[in-house]
Formats: sequence, C-alpha cells, structure tokens
Amino acid sequence: MISASAVGKFYGVNGKNLQRQYKETLSRYRVWEQQEHAEDWLLYPKNISPNLALDETSLSNGELYTILSNKQGRGKKGSVVAMVKGVKSKDVISILNKIPLEVRESVQEVTVDMAANMRLIIQQSFPKAIKVIDRFHVQKLAYEAVQEIRIKYRWEAIDQENNAIKEARDNGYKYVSKVFSNGDSAKKLLARSRYLLFKRKTKWTEKQKERAEILFENYPDLEEAYEHAQNLSKVYDENKNKDIARTKLALWIEEVRQSKFKSFNIVSNTINNNYEEILNYFDNRSTNAFAESFNAKIKGFRTQFRGVRDIKFFLFRLENLFA
Repeated sequence: MISASAVGKFYGVNGKNLQRQYKETLSRYRVWEQQEHAEDWLLYPKNISPNLALDETSLSNGELYTILSNKQGRGKKGSVVAMVKGVKSKDVISILNKIPLEVRESVQEVTVDMAANMRLIIQQSFPKAIKVIDRFHVQKLAYEAVQEIRIKYRWEAIDQENNAIKEARDNGYKYVSKVFSNGDSAKKLLARSRYLLFKRKTKWTEKQKERAEILFENYPDLEEAYEHAQNLSKVYDENKNKDIARTKLALWIEEVRQSKFKSFNIVSNTINNNYEEILNYFDNRSTNAFAESFNAKIKGFRTQFRGVRDIKFFLFRLENLFA
C-alpha cells in the first residue's frame, strides 16, 4: 500500500493535506464502529475458523498486542480474529469471551508457543480446542542451547587473546595470533560458526564443512551439543505417527538428561512439562508459521509508514487489509 503523502508527491499535491483528507473523509475512519476501543482491542468473530493461531507482536515502542488469527485467511482479508493490547491472559480472555460460546466451541485447534499465558487463553476461551505447541519454538530452545555453549567458548577465546596480547606487550614482543588451517583464529572460528550450527550438515557449504571440521576437532563439546539439537529435529522430520514420535521424544529427553550440558537439561525439562501439547503437532503437523508470517507482514506494513504515530488509525488500516 502506498502512503497518501507519496501519492500526493507523485501528483504534485500537498501530501499532508491529502493524507489529512484521506484520514478525515475518504477512509471513513471517523465512522469506524470499533474506533472507540480500537487502541485496547479489536474483535472480528466472523473470521473464526476451526484452525487458529495465537501469538504476540509489537506495534509501537515495544507495546505488545496479542493477535488471534485465522489460518484460512492466508494472511489476507479475514485473517484477523482479534487484537488485544498487552499479553495478560485475563485481559485477552475477557475480550475473546465476548464471542458467543457456541462460536468459540467450533474451534478445533489453536497453535501457540510455550508461553503459559497463551495456553491459559486457549483453555479458557476455546474449551474444545486442542492446544498445539509450535515445533519451531521447541527446536529453537535446542539451537539456543548450542549457541550458549559456542558463546561461552568465544568469550574464553577473547579472554585468552587479550591475555596473550598483554603478555606480549609487557615482554616487548609483537603478538601474532595463532590461526587454524582455514585462516580463522579461535575467536573468529567461534564467531563465524554461528550459522552453520543452525543448519543440517547436508546444507553446509564447502567452507562451512571445513570450518565445522576444525570447530568440532577443537571443541568436541560443541559437536555433541550440535548432534543433540539435530536429533530433536529428526524426531519432527522423520516421524508422522504420534505414538512413535512419543517414544522417540522420550528417548531424546533421556539422551540429553545423561549429557553434561545444563542448558540441554533445562530444554528437556521444558519439553517434559509441555509434553502432550508438543506431541499434538503430530496429529495434523500444524505449526505457528502462519502467525509468524502474519506478524512479519504487520511489521513490514509498520516499517513502510515509518513507525506508528497514530495507533488507532494504524489499526484501522490493518483492519481494511487483514480483517
């Protein structure tokens, strides 16, 4: 969507006047039925479908809104079911429960992340819906555990280099950094390995393969942690039967519990505490990718207009596009 000021410039019209006229007259913003409460909540019960997604996004200055979206809308008109200011479950529930119970009971499945407030919202507002914890949020925990180990080693490498530089200066000789066969110092090796640790081995470039070989040879803990994260991804990728996935996930939890990594023990405990909702993914292989993509569209729309000065009018424009 092109802004009114940009259109005004193109046609040689005063952009600010055109923008003002659009807002006050052409857009019908002033007779918008949800204007009075728009900054606090928006509700579109007609957009409810059996499969919904629940997520949060920031509109302005870190101000969070909880968004309930309809997957059948595919990011176009009919996609927004509700937007509620804040993330407090009681506030969101009070708005969603304005929708008649028989309509809310038609919802069969809601995808969500692992936030407890989101799961409570589903439980209270959509009593017959199955909660599905998004697989990518689960996998993200494992990848973050790998990155935590990488970062720890990188700080150690930086500290060792700083000490070596100081020692060289104190003893009157020039410091020369030790490098591996690919030209990386330890500090650079650990910094440049960030992205390859998110990828499968089959997706590595030739340079990443070379870097990974050096990395794992010098930091075997990182290789072990990387394999743990990859094995969790395999549970999702290689199993379509829920009962088999249940067994495989239990074996993965036991595998990482026996490892020496505290961060992976935290991941396994988190998965164990959300076990059934995580396994619900294998019923229909539903994810929250739609919600994440929809949030990206909202952020892109916000960026196009260089931020949000008038939240109500911004939400009015969002309604025209997505509700």
